[in-house]
Amino acid sequence: MAEFDVIVIGGGPGGYVCAIRCAQLGLKTACVEGRETLGGTCLNVGCIPSKALLNATHHLHEVHENFEKMGLMGAKPKVDWAKMQDYKQDVVNGNTKGIEFLFKKNKITWLKGWGSIPAAGQVKVGEEIHSAKAIVVATGSEPSSLPGVTVDEEVVVTSTGALSLGKIPKSMVVIGAGVIGLEMGSVYARLGAEVTVVEYLDAITPGMDAEVAKSFQKLLAKQGLKFILGAAVQGTERTKTGAKVAYKLRKDDSAHEIAADVVLVATGRRPYTAGLGLEAAGVEMEPRGQVKIDGHFQTNVKGIYAIGDAVVGPMLAHKAEDEGMAVAEVIAGKHGHVNYDVIPGVIYTTPEVASVGKTEEQLKAEGRAYKVGKFPFMGNARAKAIFQAEGFVKMLADKETDRILGCHIIGPGAGDLIHEVCVAMEFGASAQDLALTCHAHPTYSEAVREAALACGDGAIHA
Repeated sequence: MAEFDVIVIGGGPGGYVCAIRCAQLGLKTACVEGRETLGGTCLNVGCIPSKALLNATHHLHEVHENFEKMGLMGAKPKVDWAKMQDYKQDVVNGNTKGIEFLFKKNKITWLKGWGSIPAAGQVKVGEEIHSAKAIVVATGSEPSSLPGVTVDEEVVVTSTGALSLGKIPKSMVVIGAGVIGLEMGSVYARLGAEVTVVEYLDAITPGMDAEVAKSFQKLLAKQGLKFILGAAVQGTERTKTGAKVAYKLRKDDSAHEIAADVVLVATGRRPYTAGLGLEAAGVEMEPRGQVKIDGHFQTNVKGIYAIGDAVVGPMLAHKAEDEGMAVAEVIAGKHGHVNYDVIPGVIYTTPEVASVGKTEEQLKAEGRAYKVGKFPFMGNARAKAIFQAEGFVKMLADKETDRILGCHIIGPGAGDLIHEVCVAMEFGASAQDLALTCHAHPTYSEAVREAALACGDGAIHA
């Protein structure tokens, strides 16, 4: 029986970051991972490969739509799908090998296999049982589906199958207008597929600021994506040429069908805790399947902790990473910190969409007095130069104190721009603090400053 200070179950963003931080704090650490590579869903079949395809297809879009406008003439490239898949895999391999190197550098033991917890203080991997003073459950999540929808990862696929289709489909139906569905739908729309998004709610991207969501849908529609909203999917059926999706419109309960070569099921994710033996170990669970934890990430069983997608909260890699570092600090006897009010969310389409903090709808529901500062990218010279001036920055600040409460961006580089606001919010800054900070010209970030100015006397360039 090998003995460790900490055993982390799961080698995804939360797990591997937790393991590295534990090792940095002087704890003898092991990480259990059953995949052939580290990095979990995110690096292997999620965040990273999807960004590679988004990058490749964005360049393809630019060639076809904008190159001639800039005087770049010549034959337009053809898509070699196999080579694009190779590029995607090279990106994945580079990242996963990087984590393996970090494990060796920090002297972390990789226990290869699937782990379970036969008792407090013990982790079983294969036939071997290892002991640990602390166990961290970081097992992530898996795609969830709908009744009547059978996933085969060939024609009816999750995001995993959508990343590695044998060929580019002529048509695709995406069930669910969330982040994953819109990102992958955007990829295949740029590759020439006719993409239709079917969503149960009456708006896309549930939880997003409503004004941003409305604008986002219009921009995606201009790119060719079609939307059927307020539609309850009843099931899917394989056909000779693909699959059919049956749905009912909620407004009148009328029944409809739509056929496509491929159906992408993007209806969210659920915690992956099957086979861990948590119930047998006496670990309490939440009603929706997450592991129940206290304010220090510990379960009701002393020495067993949980983080990331396995617990309540947004299923985001960076949230899991923050929790991984925080729980490592707690286990080492220090103070772990995660500010759940300042966790950004990003959709990596073109344009990108990013947000942090409260939405306008949330502030209204709370009865909070607030003010809005908006600035369109149409007034940003850099955005206009790259044909991405259709979005805007929307900043929300307390009406009395001017403290920044939230920010929502749709436009170029939104996923990077949002972090200026994250830092400001972490330090309790006001919109005026941000407005008084000099920003380089010409940059996209000037739009953030202008939105902050708009919370006061007004933006300069709008």
